Amino acid sequence: MQARLAISPILSIPFHEIELSYARSSGPGGQNVNKVNSKAVLRWRAASSPSLPEDVRSRLLERLRSRLTVQGDLVITSQRFRDAGRNAADCLEKLRSLLQQVAVPPKSRKRTRPTRGSVRRRLAAKREKSDKKRSRRSGAEE
Repeated sequence: MQARLAISPILSIPFHEIELSYARSSGPGGQNVNKVNSKAVLRWRAASSPSLPEDVRSRLLERLRSRLTVQGDLVITSQRFRDAGRNAADCLEKLRSLLQQVAVPPKSRKRTRPTRGSVRRRLAAKREKSDKKRSRRSGAEE
């Protein structure tokens, strides 16, 4: 049994598809910041992953287009914490939440019509505003 990142009861990604690397974190941290690679960088081939159903992949590629590389890799970084393990877990959690958002198909919009009363109120408000502006003009009939 291989280890997998569980997204939903029917969707999971095996860890062998996910590549984790570490780099030096930016920002304050004293002398330690220049010695320790605590920033986690997660790379995952979203465009060619066999773990994703086609409809989920198309929604993912559409929604996260700006976060994908030219090769179709999704790159997620985390440097919130001071140790690499917690940053790696944070990257995996970010990936999980992104995939949970695109796993649910969007509801199709049901077309509705405005009620007759709301149309009447809107037109009455427009008429009042028009009358008010007409009365401000010079030479208007009073």
